Amino acid sequence: MFFEMIAVIVAGFAGAGIALILNKMTGGRLPRWLMPVAAGAAMIAMAIFNEYDWYPRTANGLPDGVEVAVTAEESALWRPWTLVAPFTSRFIAVDTGSLREVEGEAPLRVIDIYAFARWQPTRAQRVAVDCAGGRRADLGSEVRLADEALAGATFREVGTADPVVAATCAI
Repeated sequence: MFFEMIAVIVAGFAGAGIALILNKMTGGRLPRWLMPVAAGAAMIAMAIFNEYDWYPRTANGLPDGVEVAVTAEESALWRPWTLVAPFTSRFIAVDTGSLREVEGEAPLRVIDIYAFARWQPTRAQRVAVDCAGGRRADLGSEVRLADEALAGATFREVGTADPVVAATCAI
């Protein structure tokens, strides 16, 4: 966030500098309001660029074995450009290297997932997936492996089309 703020400030100075150079080249014929307007427009353009560039930059920076499972796009009235082209504000990635098979009544897969959101810290969660039944359980500290089954896990019926279930079962 700090570097994005610095980039917006630098863009403002660059926009004002371009307006200043154009004013010098035209012999001072440009209106006086052009420099602050150019600075403001450059700052807004940089902020918009940072919004749209966050997801590709973050997703491309993921280590090998961590794959994006689902994305969420956002638009808001106070960001009118997002009504035309929504931007990705959060996504969930699965860590394929953390996959473990758990044998029991129904074979389960345990995998780590990561929730990324703009302006928020990354959250990690261990998840158990029943590929055959289309069920998923978020595993907390109270869930433990006992007798090759997950004791204390509460499964939810999410279906095989759930992005986390589909990504986990495709491995």
